[in-house]
Amino acid sequence: MFNLERWQEIFETLSKNKLRTFLTGLSVASGIFILVILLGFSKGIENGVKSQFEQDATNEVSVWTGVTTKGYKGLNPGRYIQLKNSSFEAVENEYDDYLEYRSKDYMIWGGTVSYNNESGDYRVRGTMPDNQFIENADMGSGRFISQSDIKSGKKVAVIGNKMKTDLFKGVDPINENIQIFGMNFKVVGVYYDPGGDREESQVYIPVTTAQRVFNAGENIRNMSFTVKMADDFDEAVAMSAAVSEGIQQKLQEIHTVAPDDVSAVRVFNTLEEAKKIYSLIATIQAVFWFVGIGTIIAGIVGVGNIMLIIVKERTKEIGIRKALGAMPMSIVGMILQEAVFVTMFSGLFGLIFGLGLLELVGPQIESDFIKYPQVDFNVALITVFLLVFSGAIAGFIPAYRAAKIKPIVALRDE
Repeated sequence: MFNLERWQEIFETLSKNKLRTFLTGLSVASGIFILVILLGFSKGIENGVKSQFEQDATNEVSVWTGVTTKGYKGLNPGRYIQLKNSSFEAVENEYDDYLEYRSKDYMIWGGTVSYNNESGDYRVRGTMPDNQFIENADMGSGRFISQSDIKSGKKVAVIGNKMKTDLFKGVDPINENIQIFGMNFKVVGVYYDPGGDREESQVYIPVTTAQRVFNAGENIRNMSFTVKMADDFDEAVAMSAAVSEGIQQKLQEIHTVAPDDVSAVRVFNTLEEAKKIYSLIATIQAVFWFVGIGTIIAGIVGVGNIMLIIVKERTKEIGIRKALGAMPMSIVGMILQEAVFVTMFSGLFGLIFGLGLLELVGPQIESDFIKYPQVDFNVALITVFLLVFSGAIAGFIPAYRAAKIKPIVALRDE
């Protein structure tokens, strides 16, 4: 039984080999420390990437256009493909059963927006009600653009929190009038966006209003959709990819674009990109586990070596124990306990030091792709299990050798 006296005996035995024990313990502690730090940062990378995707809907399909690079059906290259209301309606009608949210946009970059004596340049974005959910815009106060605003072409505006801070200086902006290029718009809502100041530095107005006041006619700049999510992630990715490809082909057909001219009609599928990045994160985590476990194995080899030395130095003692009737399993248990003690004590030190460092340094790390590096409770439990298992593995061969020593041979050992 593992009692206090046994602890003292183990400690005394290891104390006789202070330098070897220290170096071996340092090897194990450093291995666990490195593993914890690597796993913490892999989690930080995962958190950072997820936060980037959370800025918009994960299952978004975005469409915008450029200039043709190839001639097609008698038309020369170099044509700019202009999306129109009819382009949006054609896609919407074709894929209505697969779409959850949909929006068409008309944007003005660097629009002058003012309130009383304050003014600034912001992105003015004519959009539709569903864009609130596509962009993950949380309403802090008021409301978003409504379908009624779209139908009647009202001059209403929804501003970002950054714009509120810049222009209103503590004044409640709801029902106040702002001027966009000198035209009055009533503020009906203030939104927050996970993207921060960059995404909050824009003002939403009804797309029909934007088309009218900026003389856009039927033109739109881009369109966005979200695909209905399936329960299975791989199935959802496949569906999203199929819808994206279908939308691209539909628009190429409408605007007479060569099927292989990817510059003219561009479709970006965030779900497909998310799968690629999550797969990359899983690979990074696997590499980190491999490196961390490799350092632990180095520590295990060290523990195994020191236990072999201890067994060699205690050959006579083991022989006396066996001569007095000690069973082979008790000898095995004795050596295993000493090996587990070294690995547990050293490993827990490395584990605690690594977790403490992550808690101290993690909140100070500010990066777009690394956020809150940490090791969760389940991973910590796995690490502790690895410690116990490693200790048992490290001590097994020396323990087996000790159990095979014949008493008469051991008593003759000098």
